Amino acid sequence: MAQIGRMLWVRATLFTLFGVGAALLATAAQRFWPSDEAVLSIGAEAVGSILDILASSMLAVTTFSLTVMVSTYGTATFNITPRATRLLMRDTTTQNVLGTFLGSFLFSLVGIIALNTEVYGERGRMVLFGFTILVIVIIAVTMLRWIDHLTHFGRMEDTTSRVEAVILSALKSRIDNPAIGTTALFDPRQIPDAAKPIHPGMTGYIRHIDIGKLSAWAEAHDSQIYLICTTGSLVHPLEPMAWVLCDEADVPSVLADSFSLGAERSFDQDPRFGLQVLAEIASRALSPGVNDPGTAIDVLGRVARLFSHWNDEADEGTGPMGSMRCARVHVPPMELRDLFDDIFTPIARDGASLVEVQVRLQKTLRMLHQYGGPFAESAAAHSALALRRAECAMALDEDKLRIRQLAAQIGGAVPAAPPAS
Repeated sequence: MAQIGRMLWVRATLFTLFGVGAALLATAAQRFWPSDEAVLSIGAEAVGSILDILASSMLAVTTFSLTVMVSTYGTATFNITPRATRLLMRDTTTQNVLGTFLGSFLFSLVGIIALNTEVYGERGRMVLFGFTILVIVIIAVTMLRWIDHLTHFGRMEDTTSRVEAVILSALKSRIDNPAIGTTALFDPRQIPDAAKPIHPGMTGYIRHIDIGKLSAWAEAHDSQIYLICTTGSLVHPLEPMAWVLCDEADVPSVLADSFSLGAERSFDQDPRFGLQVLAEIASRALSPGVNDPGTAIDVLGRVARLFSHWNDEADEGTGPMGSMRCARVHVPPMELRDLFDDIFTPIARDGASLVEVQVRLQKTLRMLHQYGGPFAESAAAHSALALRRAECAMALDEDKLRIRQLAAQIGGAVPAAPPAS
């Protein structure tokens, strides 16, 4: 349902129904109006002229807005990353604007048809006039919002902010319970030999797992369910994506139906996918054709904020174990080192020869290293790898020394200056 609610046609349909309903509702004013005469006497030509202007202008504005929207999607696809375009397509402001313009057009069209067929009486024309004034006010407010929205919609900063927000949302749910409110499955060898496999019905990515549905079934049948694949995993029918320990002879289809599969990954329960998209943005910015190291540096700052939030939540006691609401479902916990691999490896590789990117990368890793625990281990490992990449790619000894000194603050002693050549 959440995926359907984000589609453009849903909001457009709702606004359209509202517009058509408002125009048709005015036809019933003759029946329900409490007095014999209308407060104002409004002729059909007066309302019809306004509706003619609305119909012609709204059709042009709707077409223009669709052109702008498609152009923005294309620009984001080629200049940022195709994966981020899906976040722009979920933009509620754009959907509301298009829905308002389309609904206003159809409201005007239905009103014109009803006026020409003389469906409205004197009281009906007044009600229609009132709705028309309301629609004009809504259009004016919507246009002002649309103009302001277009100043930043689809730009690099706007898109990276959207990616950061969706990663943070996915991380919060996993921070509270790294195993999604279930029992953590740290080692697949813990799965009993008597467990039966749950196979997917198609090849695709796991987009969503209905943990509540799995837990309810396990409670009702006194069973245990072991997931070996989580959201973002690519599965196919020849390999199981989970195991169930139960007395049933055959694994019921309801268990496989609890996994939502698709041809593409989803941002909702998959923070690793969001980080990979953020890494794609940085990598594209670091390509020779774009040559925009500032975007990669901005991405590193966003990553520092995201991981800082993880550490803050863990310090407040909402991390590692969390509350197990679905103890009969066992899920592999999300590993911090995997998140580090997703975001830092591409940036360190593609920005290996750029001293400004390597400096920001080492400083970001130093910041995360200070959190200790798994942060310190992963940060030290990626700092050493980034240093090795920089030493292979950089030509100037002074640049190499600067990166060595920053890396030494994480994992070793400050090296001596290179000999003069």
